[in-house]
Amino acid sequence: MSGILLSLTAEPLFGIVLCVAAYAAASFLNRKLKTPLANPLLIAGAMIILLLQVTGIPPENFQKGGSVITMLLGPATVALAVSIHRQVEVLKKNFLPVVLGCLAGAVTAMVSAYMLSKLFGLDDSLLMSLLPKSVTTPIAMEISRQGGGVVAITVAAVVVTGILGAVCAPLLCKLFGIKEPVAQGVAIGACSHALGTSRAITIGEIQGAMSGIAIGVSGILTVFLAFFF
Repeated sequence: MSGILLSLTAEPLFGIVLCVAAYAAASFLNRKLKTPLANPLLIAGAMIILLLQVTGIPPENFQKGGSVITMLLGPATVALAVSIHRQVEVLKKNFLPVVLGCLAGAVTAMVSAYMLSKLFGLDDSLLMSLLPKSVTTPIAMEISRQGGGVVAITVAAVVVTGILGAVCAPLLCKLFGIKEPVAQGVAIGACSHALGTSRAITIGEIQGAMSGIAIGVSGILTVFLAFFF
């Protein structure tokens, strides 16, 4: 790689522009293909990885700008409070089912990760890395760190889980005949955090609001449940 290209890609603007451009291109493909499998986040991630591999641009250069995008994850999650506020009456009527749904989701996610880790003979550090895969990244990282897990693996597991949830959750709701908007939203948010919630918002406002609530409730429950593993 030439010194000029290396110098240009070392600027934070490179990572920011690449993220925006890749997501715009992936969204265009998603609209054209009209299939849940063409998830914009999945396609954009694949595009960025391919570009870095082909050009030999160091991942550290991309991360300088990518970290700025990552920093916006918190405010973006907080912004979900707007849709939650609009559906506060729905939440009041369904408070207990929402909490119990989040509890069921958190227990299922952690128990399945635990059992699969034991089945494949993974050591304790990998177990703790995968255990919080279904909650939002900041909470998952802290659970992994305190449990002796590998944070980098945890982040990768959270991203993969979120993308799979965003792609598969709507299809699974149709497959199992789940038509209640509250149930759809809680299920998506409890299993695939913010990435799944971004998909839930496109399904409906109630689904998006309930999914946003499930992110927080499931995260809190997972923190307490982690003490039992």
